[in-house]
Amino acid sequence: MSLFKNVLYFQAGLGVLANMFLLFFYIFIILGHRPKPTDLISCQLTFVHIMMFLAGGDIWLTDIFETLNIENDFKCKTIFYISRVMRGLSICNTCLPSVVQAVTISPSTSLLAKFKPRLKMYLIYAFFCIWSFNLLYSSNQILYVGGFTNLSETNQMKVTKSCTLLPKNYIIKGLILTVSISRDVFLVGVMLTTSTYMLNILFRHQRQCKHLHSISYLRASPEKRATQTILLLVVFFVVMYWVDFIISSTSVMLWMYDPVVLTVQKFVMCAYPTITPLVQITSDNRIIIMLENMQSKHRQNFF
Repeated sequence: MSLFKNVLYFQAGLGVLANMFLLFFYIFIILGHRPKPTDLISCQLTFVHIMMFLAGGDIWLTDIFETLNIENDFKCKTIFYISRVMRGLSICNTCLPSVVQAVTISPSTSLLAKFKPRLKMYLIYAFFCIWSFNLLYSSNQILYVGGFTNLSETNQMKVTKSCTLLPKNYIIKGLILTVSISRDVFLVGVMLTTSTYMLNILFRHQRQCKHLHSISYLRASPEKRATQTILLLVVFFVVMYWVDFIISSTSVMLWMYDPVVLTVQKFVMCAYPTITPLVQITSDNRIIIMLENMQSKHRQNFF
């Protein structure tokens, strides 16, 4: 078990460092340059992922709370609430880049092309809606989280060393589950639909380029690289999300969390926030050029 704990610490450390680097980079881009719509989403997504590591992984924020004289029940509700909000924001902000990129690469004759001129304004509306929804929706669930008591006397389910889930009424449980599944299925459906649409555009573009004997342009296209990165992240997110969903749903239905299963779920939950910044760093030419310039300046100063 200590080996799993060390793996989680390493994963969290790598994920936080990579996301912190990306967060500062996107803040620099947004404040000092003309950001692309996807930059605004990526900046928000990196912040969400950092908070997921601090709260959802139950690694650092819990340790910070334990050093303070804070009531255990309040600590559990706070960590659970932040974790639920960030999980919802993660799937929402993962859905947005695929939608934005589908609009961006859509041909001028398509219906999506009319959204291009005001895309940034629509994004601001989308940010407001997803934050409002997730902050309000997750607030009802903190009523069913509490500090650890005596599990032999109550029908509680221990989810961490100090926090438990309290039993819910069947109607409330069914309502919360229905809303959660509806939200997630809708967003995953949007991701898969826009991904299919983008793949169709890429294949059609590739056929045209072959016909025109200009494959070199297709390979160098920034739009194609950005689209491929988004498609890769969407596929990885969908796989990790459903693994996490199956583990979580099975544990709730059986009303039992095995410590090993809980550790595996934490690893799966943090896999996407760890991989995403690494993929973005290696695929964004602006970051690669910036790192190369820093390396060349360092060499000049050294010699």
